[in-house]
Amino acid sequence: MRGGRNMSNPIGRLRTQVWWIALVVLFGLLTAATAGAADKELTIGVSDALTGGGATYGMPQMNAIKLAVDDINGKGGIKIGKDNYKIKIIAYDDQANPTEATNSVRKLIDRDRVKYLLGFCCSPSTSAVASFIGKENAVMLVGNAAERTITTRGLPNLFRTRPPADYSGGAAGAFVRGKGVKRVACIGALDIAFYSLYLESFEREFVKGGGKIIAKETFSLKDRDMTPQLTKVRALNPDALLVIGYIEPAAFVYRQSVELGMKVQRFGFTSGNEEQFLTVATSEQMEGVWDLRPTELTLEALKPSAKVYYDSYKKKFGMTPMPASPYAYDQVYVLKHALEKAGTLEDIKKVISEIATMPVPPEAIMKYMPINGKMFDENGQAYTTNSAFQWHNGKWRYVADLPSDPAAYSVYLRSLRK
Repeated sequence: MRGGRNMSNPIGRLRTQVWWIALVVLFGLLTAATAGAADKELTIGVSDALTGGGATYGMPQMNAIKLAVDDINGKGGIKIGKDNYKIKIIAYDDQANPTEATNSVRKLIDRDRVKYLLGFCCSPSTSAVASFIGKENAVMLVGNAAERTITTRGLPNLFRTRPPADYSGGAAGAFVRGKGVKRVACIGALDIAFYSLYLESFEREFVKGGGKIIAKETFSLKDRDMTPQLTKVRALNPDALLVIGYIEPAAFVYRQSVELGMKVQRFGFTSGNEEQFLTVATSEQMEGVWDLRPTELTLEALKPSAKVYYDSYKKKFGMTPMPASPYAYDQVYVLKHALEKAGTLEDIKKVISEIATMPVPPEAIMKYMPINGKMFDENGQAYTTNSAFQWHNGKWRYVADLPSDPAAYSVYLRSLRK
């Protein structure tokens, strides 16, 4: 047989051995190249409220970041030059506590050597990090935290996707004034700066039409019995309630106002999806409530990609995404485009420059209002539209956009720099 005769030939055996050696070497080189590509990672750090009261906002942000990372990694990762980098997340729970947030970020920077920080849902903890992040060779992308002074520090390495609370407050005050309301009693987390700033801005616009804030009652994050505050304001006979604060205590205000027989208009600044409110109040108790806030995850007001995000989030995590959650999803795509445009992971100044000058990424979910074609203004602040929502038949219903002027607010924010 030909095969037998060939194998018995020493020259034939040598050629066969050389061929197999070459094949093994080639396979080894290809395997090494593939392994090298697979081993390339970009580690990003997340600091957010993953437990405690702030987790209402922090966990949806964490989920949104995971969703964006999975999307990007599934499409090959982030391309830097000839290399593709898969994103790896290191996350710490800051419990919405300033000390814990400081510790979390210090671990991310000092121990984990992370240069890109995302998350940040709550203002007190975020403000604590903002107080020192300007001295670090790192980029901080802030999500839902809405306290104004976070972007009045003139920090070139801090950017926020959510607009400050008082940017929405002025638009809300004008809206309520247009409803013919004259006497408003406010109940809220007024000891927290960004909620008090929302009220300050609301009041400034509301009084222009002859309106008056007749009461300012405070609740804390842990309060559940709101009858003392509601009993006091009921005696003042207001036209409307203005409820400003975290979702759960705000829901108790809405529920207990009905239980106390108060038949007044109810306006709020809370965000939150239907499931979160319905854990406390019934749909009937919520009927007619307004929420006056950034447009956020309002499917009928956004691009078709918002519906894709909504469905993907619900499928992956088994729950409805919170309206504010895409602020964190958009952070990841801001970082992706900046890194690819900069062509580097190490040159932080170059990455910062790309973020500062970039347009709104095409994958962004929120409805941003660019200034001079840029997503972020000179303060590192992005702006979305504001909208009025009303609860009807178990759902938040988008009613209309509220008047918003990001360019004018940007100038005002710049004037507040320390």
